[in-house]
Amino acid sequence: MIEVESNFNPKTVSHAGAMGLMQLMPANVKEMGIKNPFSPAESIEGGVKELSGYLKKNNGDLVLAIASYNAGPGNVRKYGGVPPFKETQGYIKKILNIDVSK
Repeated sequence: MIEVESNFNPKTVSHAGAMGLMQLMPANVKEMGIKNPFSPAESIEGGVKELSGYLKKNNGDLVLAIASYNAGPGNVRKYGGVPPFKETQGYIKKILNIDVSK
């Protein structure tokens, strides 16, 4: 997930303002009490908390949790599943098809 989110660059900032390895959004950083989203340890901890929460909210459905991480949980609710966004659909495919043999 980190490879897809930030290509392992802890200083990455997206066009939407997401920061760090796990590309955490500013509102989530504030809500989780993360002091430095560019710290690899804090970014990973925050990303794991966020993804874990999405897994719980989606009854362990990894695809919906990943969609929530990328497109936001509101969009997953709005569309009753994976949103019809090309970016989100491509993101899910990248995450689930990632080569773990590296």
